Amino acid sequence: MLWLLAMLFCNWPLIGTGTSSTVSTRPDVVNIGAILSYNSSIGKVAKVALETAVEDVNSNPTVLNGTKLNLTMQDTKLSSGFLGIVEALRFMENDTVAIIGPQHSVMAHFPYFVRTTQSDLFQMAAVADIVNYYVWRDVIAIYIDDDHGRNGVVALEDKLAENRCKISYKAPLNPKLSSGDITNQLVKVALMESRVIILHIYATWGLEVLDAAWDMGMMRSGYVWIATDWLSTVLDTESSLPSAAMDRIQGVLTLRMHTPDSELKRKFVSRWSNLTTAKSDNGLFGLNSYGLYAYDTVMLLAQALDAFLNQRENISFSNDQSLSEFRGGNLHFDNMSIFDEGNHLLISILQVNITGVTGQIKFNSNGNLMHPAYEVINVVGKGMRTIGYWSNSSRLSVVPPEKLNTVTPSDHLYGVIWPGQTTQKPRGWVFSSNGRQLRVGVPNLVSFREFVFRVGNSDIFHGYCIDIFIAAVEILPYALPYKFIPFGDGHSNPIKTDLLYKITTNDFDAVVGDITITTNRTKIVDFTQPYVESGLVVVAPVQKLNSSVWAFLRPFTVMMWCVTGIFFLVVGAVIWILERRTNDVFRGPPRKQFVTTVWFSFSTLFFAHREKVESTLGRFVLIIWLSAVLILNSSYTASLTSILTVERLSSPIKGIESLITSNDPIGYQHGTFVENYLTEEYNIQKNRLVSLNSEEEYEKALKDGPKNGGVAAIVDMRAYMELFLSTRCEFSIVGQEFTKLGWGFAFPRDSPIAVDLSTAILKLSENGDLQKIHDKWLAGKACSSEGTKEDVDRLPLKSFWGLFLLCGSTFLLALLLYIIKLVIQYVRLSRRSSPTDNNSRPVPSFFSFMVEKEEDHVHDHHHDIEEEGNSGSKRRY
Repeated sequence: MLWLLAMLFCNWPLIGTGTSSTVSTRPDVVNIGAILSYNSSIGKVAKVALETAVEDVNSNPTVLNGTKLNLTMQDTKLSSGFLGIVEALRFMENDTVAIIGPQHSVMAHFPYFVRTTQSDLFQMAAVADIVNYYVWRDVIAIYIDDDHGRNGVVALEDKLAENRCKISYKAPLNPKLSSGDITNQLVKVALMESRVIILHIYATWGLEVLDAAWDMGMMRSGYVWIATDWLSTVLDTESSLPSAAMDRIQGVLTLRMHTPDSELKRKFVSRWSNLTTAKSDNGLFGLNSYGLYAYDTVMLLAQALDAFLNQRENISFSNDQSLSEFRGGNLHFDNMSIFDEGNHLLISILQVNITGVTGQIKFNSNGNLMHPAYEVINVVGKGMRTIGYWSNSSRLSVVPPEKLNTVTPSDHLYGVIWPGQTTQKPRGWVFSSNGRQLRVGVPNLVSFREFVFRVGNSDIFHGYCIDIFIAAVEILPYALPYKFIPFGDGHSNPIKTDLLYKITTNDFDAVVGDITITTNRTKIVDFTQPYVESGLVVVAPVQKLNSSVWAFLRPFTVMMWCVTGIFFLVVGAVIWILERRTNDVFRGPPRKQFVTTVWFSFSTLFFAHREKVESTLGRFVLIIWLSAVLILNSSYTASLTSILTVERLSSPIKGIESLITSNDPIGYQHGTFVENYLTEEYNIQKNRLVSLNSEEEYEKALKDGPKNGGVAAIVDMRAYMELFLSTRCEFSIVGQEFTKLGWGFAFPRDSPIAVDLSTAILKLSENGDLQKIHDKWLAGKACSSEGTKEDVDRLPLKSFWGLFLLCGSTFLLALLLYIIKLVIQYVRLSRRSSPTDNNSRPVPSFFSFMVEKEEDHVHDHHHDIEEEGNSGSKRRY
């Protein structure tokens, strides 16, 4: 940032004894100073704005209540920082309370510095958000090598890091630069991979840098130039910029401090043309945002002075007698005075809260102006076009920050015309043109060489993974030179994690091969889109089961058979209870009742029951049960058909769960992530894990088995195991795949090549080339690797839990209703049988009532009614 319009209050500490001068009443005049470079775009605009502001304050007696401002300005003529400091010291000879300026931060090393423009920290935050918005990860910073440039780049670096971006190359320019210095730095920049260039420099040399970049072909399509607000300041001010100069900066992005539209601003802008005519010898020039802040700085200072004078009503200055030894010379150190109440005026300034031409003027606790905001501008044609806004609260948006209270933030920018007159967003990088090839590490495998294998001792590799990488590189929109570098001794499979760490140590630029994408690995490298979807599986020896004499029992699990049998007996018992009092079929001797009930239960399996069900509740129960039997029958038939028509394989190992619960040794491929995965995720002890290097070792270990020094099963990626099983039918995948992983190519974190290769892999998948490469290397299997599905295809109890729950609920409901019915009938019987009536039959027990036939009680009931009728007739007679 340019430190223009910051204010310095000369309140240096006194040394020894000094003299002082005090104005005891409110002064008529207060001296203020300004240090500017009149010939710069900022300086000449600020000069007019400051003079106008002082006139407006002095012409309005209500602002300072009769006190007037006396402004003295010094032209630094773009001088060095030291000469600017000398100019500031001269103001101290004239009882100056405040100095406005300077334009260069190197001159601002004084006490009580207050920044009255936006901080560079916010401007760099805006630049970082623009970079992140367009998904660029590396940028190049060209900056002036002084406090202003270095501090800005440090702030930019911090803000980029928050978005996982970085400055990949810094190109400092000497403040006393020449055209040769500019060219030399641009040559170095052109050799870099990044094509996103941040230009943080003074307006004096900014256009020269862009002009040199044009001559070197660095303003063509593919480049991105983001200039800080110096460029918008130049274009706002120099309205007569030659068209040839405008042609050379087409497509550049720049920033401008945003000032909200207001009546005060419009009035000031309308006066600008007349003001420049009357107050400037440089002819007409435009108004930039620094001019607006210059005007408001005087207004701010006037408000603070008024508050200060209302409280203290005096201004005092002191002379330091220790400087008398420097008497003589042009600086007159012995005449320099110090504003004694500078700290009090500072407090008044920081407490100001007014509305000016730039909007609200108020400082936060850090001494910065509140509500920092910038306009994002695209240089197009003969002028500039605003494509959006940035504010510290809403970040990027196409809506001005002051309107975000009524409008939903959009979080995007309008379209940009980039260098080269293209609307397509530049990729932001190219492969470096300095001749260096991409160093690609490749695992030198000794097993499963269909995926990757090395030709002899050369650097030539072939295989499934290699072909996919080559095919993806060929469809990239740019050339990507590379060379394969083997990793491993060729006697055992290398450890893949060690290979990936070579990227972090800059030994490799990429890793290509059968590299599994895991969570831990993504913390150190970036992976492309997976080109193989594969998870972990268990492979074990299997035996054929299709000739078993008990095959008809395999459709259901043991628990399913038990529960089904129990329900057959239960339904018989329920029907017997519901039918016994009314249906003679279910009555008779106990042995007959038992045989009838059991026969009835199992005959419902074939819908062959001959016993007639008479009660309503019994029929209801039977309908529900026959529906359930129909479902069970159909499911059993379908499963049995599948078992008898498809070759089945069986293994004592049923999957990863049975491996965990056993103590048998488990094999895994050396160099892969499987060992750590099994120990960390499944708590399997390391002494159970056996490292294997080749398919032959896999086969021998499985055949030997745990009792002969082998393994019970092998855990590995499905892609390997399908290849292994293609010619080994005595083994098979058991259980289900228990992870979902994939293979990808690895690159350094935030590498743009990884993104582009991911897009290329998707294209290979869409056009069918990925499948063609798969068929070339991995097709033509002799054995099916479907694995044993004994447990998967057997129908478990949980598949029919709802059906049995429905049946059980029906049985209980029917029994409950039946018992209620019996209770009601028993109560009625008890009421009819009076103990005082000698002719009535005694009431049986409830249990006897339940087991007796219902017709007996009905007959007795009719008999009692007849007897009551006869006795009644006799009494009437």
